[in-house]
Amino acid sequence: MNRRTIEGWNIRWDDARAAAAYDGGWWVRETILDALAAADPARVLLVDGNISLTAGDLIAQASRLAAHMAKVAKPGEVVSFMLPNWHEAAVIYLAATMAGLVVNPLLPSFRERDLAFILKDCASKLVFVPQEFRKLDYAALLKAVCAGIDNPSRIVVVRGDAEGVGAVGVGAEVVGAEGAELYADWVAGEPQTAPSAPDPDAVRMVMYTSGTTGAPKGVLHTHNSLHALIRQLGEHWHIAPGDRFLVPSPISHIGGSIYAFEMPLLLGTTAVLMESWDAARAVELMRAHRITHMAGATPFLEHLLAAARAADTRLPDLKVFICGGASVPPALIREASDWFENARVSRVYGSTEVPVTTVGALAHKGMAAAADSDGAPGAAEVILGEGDEIRARGPQMFCGYLKPADEAAAFDEAGFYRSGDQGRWDDGFLVVTGRIKDLIIRNGENIAPKEIEDLLLELPAIADIAVVGLPDPRTGERACAVIVPTGDAVPTVADLAAHLAQAGVAKFKFPEGVELRDHLPRNPAGKVLKHVLRAELSA
Repeated sequence: MNRRTIEGWNIRWDDARAAAAYDGGWWVRETILDALAAADPARVLLVDGNISLTAGDLIAQASRLAAHMAKVAKPGEVVSFMLPNWHEAAVIYLAATMAGLVVNPLLPSFRERDLAFILKDCASKLVFVPQEFRKLDYAALLKAVCAGIDNPSRIVVVRGDAEGVGAVGVGAEVVGAEGAELYADWVAGEPQTAPSAPDPDAVRMVMYTSGTTGAPKGVLHTHNSLHALIRQLGEHWHIAPGDRFLVPSPISHIGGSIYAFEMPLLLGTTAVLMESWDAARAVELMRAHRITHMAGATPFLEHLLAAARAADTRLPDLKVFICGGASVPPALIREASDWFENARVSRVYGSTEVPVTTVGALAHKGMAAAADSDGAPGAAEVILGEGDEIRARGPQMFCGYLKPADEAAAFDEAGFYRSGDQGRWDDGFLVVTGRIKDLIIRNGENIAPKEIEDLLLELPAIADIAVVGLPDPRTGERACAVIVPTGDAVPTVADLAAHLAQAGVAKFKFPEGVELRDHLPRNPAGKVLKHVLRAELSA
């Protein structure tokens, strides 16, 4: 595999596969800026509560924001945003592209530990945050984080006021760790009159995902890898211009980001954003906006089905519901397909590295494979390697990690991404059967056990520990801490949570159960046999 440097980013590159992607139309010479310029200015792209953002609105706001961005960051540098599903994120996303910058979406659930690592790792120049969300002062959180960074990001507060954040003006010298600026000021002023034309093979996004080593890895996607992903969905998910997506999935995930930022321009859809998930409210929005598509992890489908039944509606406008991100019970797919009379409901499989590796089983309503498998491959080539490991490559595949050293075990010699999941084939459909990688997926969020184990070993009461994922009907999986105590004092779930909170760990990573052992099962090389623990605890 060769490497190539584009706009300062060192990425994986294969001439033959790139040529094939261009020849097949998966990769193109245009970018989303061309689609934005060609869009009907009056067409509504996003709905955020009482706000409807048209293409004209997006151009006006993004071009003004881009002009400010271009003054503080050079092409190829990184801009982060840590926002709920708010329309301002779309403005930031497009403005960064106009200024030739790389976007870095951050989960609002991240806390000091992850934020400090990521902002330093990608050398983010700007970070956009809410003034307050779910009773947390994000401006104060980011100021504290940036105080510990040598070259801190400038903090821009969305939906804030000068008094609330101690803001300084745009362009002021006192920024980063010592002050914050207001988004309202950044979208004021003169627009960027001549947006740059980015290289479609250049990095567009760096999105972090937890790895088995504990440190988050920066996944790099280009304009073209995202274009290929969107084209694939357009071909397989029955999407037509004028369709409407409900987007409750976080826009800081690869799924939420493409539904909110890419599809409205590339496929002619409208995204209806939900700041926080509430199934009853979702049903109201789906009826009011005649929602045609929705995608989300297992809890979203479970809750939506229950709420629709409670409201005695079968949501007749719903055409497709895509379910993935964690273990999906086949019975749930069948029940939802039966209730939502016009919808095709299917499991899919993918990752941040190779999004939507399989596109589901949607050729006709009620396909058995939609419930009993994880779907058929779309644009990606999928093979089963040693140990039945699922391996994939395709035009929507990421172009490497921010740190090339992280790629050592991520690819095989033929350039296939090694997923760490096991699978089997069933008449052309992929069935995910287990996981090789030591990773826990809770509500679609990745938890790296080693990170949690290393921190909890700091507690004097713990002699040895293994954090394992167990099946959970509500969240897909939950983290359980299997502990060998040093003495009679037994750490509780609350003890573990207090220690992790003190270390600045996001709450979704906290273990939800504790099990005690005299010793942990290990192989001759000393590695903990977590599959043995999982089997014991699951039984």
